[in-house]
Amino acid sequence: MEILSPAGSGDALTAAVRTGANAVYLGGSRFSARAGAENFGREELAKAVRYCHARDVRVHLAVNTVLLENELAEAVDFVRFACTLPVDAVLIQDMGLFRILRKSAPELKLHASTQTSVHTAAGARLLYKSGFCRLVLARELSLKEISDINASCPIELEAFVHGALCMSVSGQCYFSSVLGSRSGNRGRCAQPCRLPFSAQGGTGHDLSLKDMSMVTRISELASAGVTSAKIEGRLKRPEYVAAAVTASRLSLGGKTVPENLLKDLRAVFSRSGFTSGYPDGNRGRDMFGVRSKEDVVENTGSVLAELRELYAHENPKIPVDFTIKIKYNKPVILKAADSEGRFVSVSGAFPEKALSRPVDRAICEKQLSKTGGTPFYAGSIECEADGGLSVPASELNALRREALDKLTKLREQRPAAAFSAPDYNAENRRRTGKMKLRARFTRFNMPDIPKSAKKCEYVFVPYDTPPLVLEKLTAEGFSTAIELPRGMFGMENDVRRHIADAKSAGVNHVWAGTIDGAAIGLDMGMEVHGGFSLNITNTQSLKWYEELGLADTELSFELSFPQAGHIGGQMARGLLLYGRLPLMLCRCCPAANSKRGCPNCKKPPVLTDRKGVKFPVLCYGACSEVLNSVPLYTADIINEITGQDFGTVRFTDESKEEAESILGAYFSALDGKNVEKPGVGFTRGLYHRKLI
Repeated sequence: MEILSPAGSGDALTAAVRTGANAVYLGGSRFSARAGAENFGREELAKAVRYCHARDVRVHLAVNTVLLENELAEAVDFVRFACTLPVDAVLIQDMGLFRILRKSAPELKLHASTQTSVHTAAGARLLYKSGFCRLVLARELSLKEISDINASCPIELEAFVHGALCMSVSGQCYFSSVLGSRSGNRGRCAQPCRLPFSAQGGTGHDLSLKDMSMVTRISELASAGVTSAKIEGRLKRPEYVAAAVTASRLSLGGKTVPENLLKDLRAVFSRSGFTSGYPDGNRGRDMFGVRSKEDVVENTGSVLAELRELYAHENPKIPVDFTIKIKYNKPVILKAADSEGRFVSVSGAFPEKALSRPVDRAICEKQLSKTGGTPFYAGSIECEADGGLSVPASELNALRREALDKLTKLREQRPAAAFSAPDYNAENRRRTGKMKLRARFTRFNMPDIPKSAKKCEYVFVPYDTPPLVLEKLTAEGFSTAIELPRGMFGMENDVRRHIADAKSAGVNHVWAGTIDGAAIGLDMGMEVHGGFSLNITNTQSLKWYEELGLADTELSFELSFPQAGHIGGQMARGLLLYGRLPLMLCRCCPAANSKRGCPNCKKPPVLTDRKGVKFPVLCYGACSEVLNSVPLYTADIINEITGQDFGTVRFTDESKEEAESILGAYFSALDGKNVEKPGVGFTRGLYHRKLI
């Protein structure tokens, strides 16, 4: 099992390598999901890769943000450079980048970032068949759910073993972007969730989870099929890295992690301690916590100084075999070889006649074993020495240093990964006619769907709508389809059963907002309509989903109108036009964070921020969605939208009359009629803003 450490800086990388990490993950100066970390420019990255490879440590490069159309070429060029080093793997969220790299760098190992939001066996299989060799699992999975995924697919599984927990499923959080234009999908999250948000009967910080830790239970992750234990923390200091890697290394080796190290690990960073709620399947109030004054006070200078000692010196973990030849009238020859077959040979001065003790095996072993300050330790030492000769200890030491220096440089060198220039196939954007309208309703709207929705291209209703209701809607003239949940943790079989029920009722269309949903829908022979949360922000990404078999897709609502209009490709696409934008997808429901647990909501409960603003919470599937405080509204500016085939209005708890009025406004706007701008209480989302 691999211990995978964060390396947000050069010092953190050194700490990781010296304390025993098998691999590190790091980001470049752009396109990294931790843009706030120090990260690595090209020169620094090359140096880091050489340093790691010399010490038998793998380097995983995170290029794991969504990419805008004008950024894709630069990101591809950065990966091309990384292939010359080469890095050992590239971590990806954007499926457009993945599409290009599968063709341009077929030898490069590609890992699916946790930002891809995959948490089902179906999604894992799809990624594996597409060409990913590893999946970074969602943090919210239980050990049993991880085991089930492992049993269904040979893809390598990487799981978090220690570090911060986001309240939202990774890749499905838009809180920071909608509220402040700082997108978590682009590495710029401002962490608004750590501010006070109160649910009824909650803690007052009902969007802030404790950090998770399984460092003392790594064997359980291994038993579930995890091949890489990942430590979160590219924004953390090197002392944190050293403590987490050391604890993980001890645990993996079957040793007890000392209490003082666990105490220091908590002191260097925690939020009210640690939780293992997700792996254990015990979600609820005990998982919540904040960074308290006590947590900060524990992080003392003495603790940091103690942890710095863990990586103050080189970790000699590479065995080296020496062969030295000391012959009459010939220079001394020293050969150094590692276990992978690399070797170097250096020569020194001619030996002299011994005046006292001649050089022998014992003397050679003593001097050649002094490998301190290097990543090597002496393995076998062979000495071929003619009798009666002398070689000064200083000469033996100099030969050893020279040989190990050359062997280090030799170990740094790896053959480049093949890379061919991509052919972007310049795309002419599809010419579209009049935009069509689609509508989505929840259980809070049904069964009172407005009759005007019959004019919609599709009407999406909950996936678990009873077959008789689906038949009735279709008979009444609605173009009925079902919306699959974005959160399906442990629910794949249940979702498949409901899809089968829908098919029996004559419904053959599904909305899928994740790779999981797309995989299941396609597997069951449904027409799959992609959702906003596939995070499609460029032409290549749209083409990947088209080749996958989707019928059409919504684009990301993190795009501006002009950016969305410039996306090429032939597959039909659309935008969200109305509705409370989903800000978070939470497996640990914030509305259930009271001592009484789940309130069994009859209507959407709310979270209240420190300014009194209220954010509804809607349960769906295995998760709940935190919705924006005000709805998106675009009917009066619909003439600004270009290049879209359809638009979607998403209703949550609007009354039948409210939904009727909103549908009427959008139908009028699509017919070219003027629609008045509403009063207060709405947003344009990110369509008029520049995303950071």
